[in-house]
Amino acid sequence: MTSNYIKAANLQALKPGNMLKVRLDNKNILLANIDGKIYAIDDQCSHEDASLYNGALKGDCVECPLHGSHFNFKSGEPMQLPATEAVRTYAVKIENNEILIAL
Repeated sequence: MTSNYIKAANLQALKPGNMLKVRLDNKNILLANIDGKIYAIDDQCSHEDASLYNGALKGDCVECPLHGSHFNFKSGEPMQLPATEAVRTYAVKIENNEILIAL
């Protein structure tokens, strides 16, 4: 299966240590710039459907604002309860200073 990459944002819009929420193909996707590398995961917590964008970036994880679960941006895996299911991760590439996400 060939991945279809879609432009998510300009690279300049996502500074190191920040997150950005985008909507692509009817999906809310959360981008993070962690030490200069861009990651993308579903914006929805797998525990209670809260927007992870409203949480805090802590290292390579985002903390859910509702119950405090942490999700790793690299794997999507929950690193702290109460969440037990991973969130989806997306392949990311940078071309011409644009962040592209594989859907």
